[in-house]
Amino acid sequence: MALRIKNQWFKADREKTAFENASAIAFIVWRVTQNMVKHMREAKFDIDVGPQYFAFMREILMFLCAAVDRVAFDRMASGQRAEFTEALVVRVADILDDSQLEWLGPAPEGQPGWRNQFIDQFNEVVEAYADFEHDAQGPGFGFVRYLGNRVEAVMPEKDRRWVVDQLMAYEVPEALEMVMRGINGVLSNEPRPARRSRMSGD
Repeated sequence: MALRIKNQWFKADREKTAFENASAIAFIVWRVTQNMVKHMREAKFDIDVGPQYFAFMREILMFLCAAVDRVAFDRMASGQRAEFTEALVVRVADILDDSQLEWLGPAPEGQPGWRNQFIDQFNEVVEAYADFEHDAQGPGFGFVRYLGNRVEAVMPEKDRRWVVDQLMAYEVPEALEMVMRGINGVLSNEPRPARRSRMSGD
């Protein structure tokens, strides 16, 4: 069954803030990443719940946030884009933090909390993604290949030979399609079609 994602505001009576839009898209990014994990497992890749699972999740979440940021670059003024991307990354970090606390407990003593670890890592990785092409069709080959190389490093030895091909050929195109559909819906200024009222007979 295809993943269904709510991507339209129910009430469009006012312009949504950058924080509201970012929060909605953060949830979409999270759902799409979970869906990718499901597909990878169905394809017989080992992604076990635990540190390796969250290492994989972090890489996909950072990649999708970086891709969304590039879309925001094309659609938003500079200040609005910065506010939007910061809110997006923080909200994704919050969702990830909740999940890691549930499954792993607190971060090891002496290390930043899970939330801050994700934000710090994103700030490093997004500079690398900035070197790769991203246009109206989405991330270029190098952009996606860089993700593949990073994911390869967190996979078991038996999966490393195949994981880049799986990501580039199947998982990333589908994930990006779903995220873009979500972005287009959330950021759209088009009024949402009215719900058809249910008719009742006498």
